[in-house]
Amino acid sequence: MILYNIIYRREKATPAWYRNPTIMKKRFWGMDKKKIIIAASIVLLVIVGIVIALRIHYIKSVPTLDELPDTMIDPNATVEETSEEETTEEVQQNVGYSVTINPSSSWEENGKYVTQFDVVLTNDSAASISDWKITFDNVADGDIVNAWNGKISISGGAMTVTPEDYNGTVNAGEKVECGVQVAFTDGEAAGKVSKNGVLYVGGEKVDVLASANETATEQSTENETTAEETEEEKPKKEVKAESGTPYDNHGALSVKGTDLVDKNGEKYQLKGVSTHGLSWFPDYVNKDAFATFRDDWGANIVRLAMYTDEGGGYCTDGDKAKIKALVKSGIDEATELGMYVIVDWHILHDLTPLKYEDEAKKFFEEISSEYKNSDNIIYEICNEPNGGTEWPDIKKYAEDIIPIIKKNDSNAVIVVGTPNWSQDVDIAAKDPIKGYDNIMYTLHFYAATHKDDLRGKLTTAKNAGLPIFITEFSICEASGNGTVDYDSAKAWFKLINDNNLSYCAWNVSNKDEKSSLIKSNVSKKSGWTEDDLSETGVWIRQQMK
Repeated sequence: MILYNIIYRREKATPAWYRNPTIMKKRFWGMDKKKIIIAASIVLLVIVGIVIALRIHYIKSVPTLDELPDTMIDPNATVEETSEEETTEEVQQNVGYSVTINPSSSWEENGKYVTQFDVVLTNDSAASISDWKITFDNVADGDIVNAWNGKISISGGAMTVTPEDYNGTVNAGEKVECGVQVAFTDGEAAGKVSKNGVLYVGGEKVDVLASANETATEQSTENETTAEETEEEKPKKEVKAESGTPYDNHGALSVKGTDLVDKNGEKYQLKGVSTHGLSWFPDYVNKDAFATFRDDWGANIVRLAMYTDEGGGYCTDGDKAKIKALVKSGIDEATELGMYVIVDWHILHDLTPLKYEDEAKKFFEEISSEYKNSDNIIYEICNEPNGGTEWPDIKKYAEDIIPIIKKNDSNAVIVVGTPNWSQDVDIAAKDPIKGYDNIMYTLHFYAATHKDDLRGKLTTAKNAGLPIFITEFSICEASGNGTVDYDSAKAWFKLINDNNLSYCAWNVSNKDEKSSLIKSNVSKKSGWTEDDLSETGVWIRQQMK
């Protein structure tokens, strides 16, 4: 408006020189040049100001995409009213489920390769689901040896998992865990199974977190790399050398909270090795071998693995008297060296400790009575319950065996196995054994197979107050063979040392498999040098020293 009044004011208001071009020209050029420049500048500034004002007004008048009606964004769209709750629910339905399959353990049996698969369906949506089915591809034909918590079949290169009557409905925030053991003719078949399952609900395929396994693996790798970098940057804690034997210095052990403590009530970490099956590798049970582990490796404990059900097992076709004598010899030799010793009732193919409970009662009655004054003995009453054996059955067995040992040695430390190959410590933590002191719970891991998920179970159980003892582990795959995963092993040892967890490494033998601590071409039964050790043995010795 200002510019309008300046330039386009009514003619009658303008002077005669302005209306007459000839006069105007003379008048204009007769002006002082300085005044002309000032006047032009003022006019220019006014014009710029008007342009800016118009631009701002235009921008404010244009709606954003959020303000536009849906029909303007998509001419073909149908405008419908959708509440915020409905939108949120739809997103949850699309991303609220995950299905995973994990080959948690494997072994050779009757000329076939048996693998246990753990299948987990997780419902993180806002609503319950029912009538579900999961399929996994790339499954070679195999014989199902055992299955639990689900109806499982293999056909046409696919494994199908459907619910039992009691777990057909999965409520929001809950999960279903199933398991199956499959015997393959091809040793590599298990590794080819697709890790991403397809989920059907009510007969219709639904979206799942298809990359759940990959995401977990990437996260695991990232965490392990970070842990490794932190470990390298962090100066190692100086360990003071002790004079005297481990038992002389620390005496009878007990459990305080989640920790193993010594005679002075101070936290104490047991670290050592486990024999392989006593019936198969008896020559490694000798005083010189134990002394090598104590003096060269820094070990303070040995675990005596007495198999119960396998060929040569204590409860099957093994020589009971000979096996029992070897156990007692191992106890005596460890005691003479001032070391601690685990007497391990090594269930495996028997699946449940209830199978040979009567034999276990007799065995632990005899050993605990004969060694009732030996404070260096720890009793491991069931190595690895598996095959769907649930915690209530393990707990019942433990509550039958514990009083027998406590009657003879009231202060004995007793370690109880947990479901699923002694992995589900989180389940035991929800319903621990009560009424007895010095009870611990078993966790086993194989670093190349068991990663963040199992480390998470351990942390959950410990935070719930459960005392945990890692009585068996290795850095290879759960089969005892396969590849070594150093990154996962480092992550495990960081967790172990940060939480004062005791452990025994599997296994003292020269068996031609990755978990053996001695090279397969080394026949020495003691006094090993680093050159005699396997890849696994070299690494574990470095961690233990």
